Amino acid sequence: MNAFAALADSTRREILVMLAQQGELSASDISDRFQMTPPAISQHLKVLREAKVVRMKKEAQRRLYSIDQDGLNEVGDWLIRVKELWGKRLDALDEYLQEMNT
Repeated sequence: MNAFAALADSTRREILVMLAQQGELSASDISDRFQMTPPAISQHLKVLREAKVVRMKKEAQRRLYSIDQDGLNEVGDWLIRVKELWGKRLDALDEYLQEMNT
């Protein structure tokens, strides 16, 4: 699954915000903040991990999750490229409209 598909779900976006605010959190810490079953949260974490926006490391029985900066940078870079392309199109439209008015 790609990052955009993973982030289409509001629960997964909330998990990402939590990790951005808190840093590293255990699966149970994340699960405690939602009104859904731990297995459901585990599925969300799995999707985020497969999309490479979250990392997981094991410490004894705990699984600790954190943001995968490389994965988020890829998403951010794509958004910047789209924004730049959109800006160029708007600039071209503005030039065209100004020419039409003269």
